[in-house]
Amino acid sequence: MNLNNNVVYNRSILIMIIISIWASMYANAQQGVQYTQYMYDGSLINPAYAGASEALSISLLHRDQWTGLEGAPQSQTLSAHTLFKNPHLGTGLMIHRESIGVHSNVTIASNFAYHLKVGKDKILSFGLKAGMLNVNSNYQSIQNSNPDPSVNDDSFSGTDFNAGFGFYYRSKYLETGYSIPSIINRSININDSITLDPINLNHLIFSQVHIPLGNNFKLSPGFLIKCFSGTSLSYDINFLTSYKEVLSAGVSYRKEESVDFLLKFNVSPQFQLAYAYDMPIGTVSNLSQASNEIMLRYIFKFSYDNVNSPQ
Repeated sequence: MNLNNNVVYNRSILIMIIISIWASMYANAQQGVQYTQYMYDGSLINPAYAGASEALSISLLHRDQWTGLEGAPQSQTLSAHTLFKNPHLGTGLMIHRESIGVHSNVTIASNFAYHLKVGKDKILSFGLKAGMLNVNSNYQSIQNSNPDPSVNDDSFSGTDFNAGFGFYYRSKYLETGYSIPSIINRSININDSITLDPINLNHLIFSQVHIPLGNNFKLSPGFLIKCFSGTSLSYDINFLTSYKEVLSAGVSYRKEESVDFLLKFNVSPQFQLAYAYDMPIGTVSNLSQASNEIMLRYIFKFSYDNVNSPQ
């Protein structure tokens, strides 16, 4: 690493630390969108990942939370990201729909990332996200002959601006990142008795290590720390192993909530099929059913000149 790159790298780390401390002090957070297979496509939790595949990547993900429970959360996500012709710049689009009981929301956001090479096969990325969130509530579906007088409207719809940012570092053996998927915290007031806070502000810290085991196997332990203001610290710890970059399997533990089993199969070098089964544990198991999550991902294996993939 030359002197100029070293100075830029040190300044980048300092800026990341300052922003992280500031965000932690002033952010009021609640739990947001939850994924079990976030490690397969980092753009789901961090806008700085946009373009990290160094090819056009398209992911489709469906999550059925607490399968069989009426009104339980369900979500669908489309994520697409790639590089510009300038190999330092990445961009992406994410469309996310989620429904919980009578409530549903749709998020449409664009991700932008700048990728800075800080060493051989080492890249530090900075990302921004901007988009819109639309919230809908259909109270008519739960009204009966004695409606609640506090609910003046049969339905509600509101749209709000959303933004986020993140940092992401990757090399051949290490991935780590920090992100706040949403930095805007606003409330939509329906009437004097009902207040909705559709923007969920989270602090996410992710890391994963890739350890070669001979020529065919690789072990990838990792974690995701989720910091929500007003709630106890939450985290996922996972251990994944892969065989010849074709088959991957592993287990993950979500604090006091579930034990998750993951399986991913690379049908071809471009097409990936992944599945996760979340088995609730502890007190949560008495209140909820298992959750299922399936992901389809296609990576177009074209490349740009002078681009070296660290993966």
